[in-house]
Amino acid sequence: MINLDSIIDPSKVQKTKAEKIEEELKIDILTGKLRAGQRIVEQKLCDRYGISRTPVREILRHIEAEGLIETIPNRGAFVRGFTSREIDDFFLLKAPLEVQCVRWAVDRITPEEMDMLEQIFEFMEFYTMSGDLDKMIRINHGFDAALYQASHNPELEKTLSRYNFYLYYSNLNVRYPMNYLTVVLEEHRAIYDAFRNHDPDAGAEATEIHMLRTMIRRV
Repeated sequence: MINLDSIIDPSKVQKTKAEKIEEELKIDILTGKLRAGQRIVEQKLCDRYGISRTPVREILRHIEAEGLIETIPNRGAFVRGFTSREIDDFFLLKAPLEVQCVRWAVDRITPEEMDMLEQIFEFMEFYTMSGDLDKMIRINHGFDAALYQASHNPELEKTLSRYNFYLYYSNLNVRYPMNYLTVVLEEHRAIYDAFRNHDPDAGAEATEIHMLRTMIRRV
């Protein structure tokens, strides 16, 4: 079950040391701190994080499986990253999956999950009224995570969470319009109301509209 405290304060999320290191490396690649073509030296990672080569190699295997690095025989591991077209493709792949996710989630959400969604939406209203963009973006991701969980489809939840991670850290420098908070709140309100009314068709339609408008905002 999603923990509301961890949504508001990501530092409270319980992760192993290896998971934290893997996430940090992926963020460094997605944000450009580690540039495409840059060689990854295992020993430097061992020294930086105070771990042995075995867990470092396992972490790099995970990251390579996601396409963020590539290993060249007899040369080592190099940063690959994602092109702007690949990032756009992730969004286009995510959009229809999110519509299907909401359709399932409206039908499958448990009372406990609905209570959590209600609390998250109340925080969305609060942060919109207070004009706190950073926390609103964070709680938006929490809203998404609650929807993904409520679909009760682990593969879909994992895929959508991964796309969200890529898109978020690849677009940290995006500039938001003045009315962003209120507009996005109302888009989420339409989705939330569909859950309250137990209307999967309305939920799918509201999500489709939200994804379309998000795509326009990205352009």
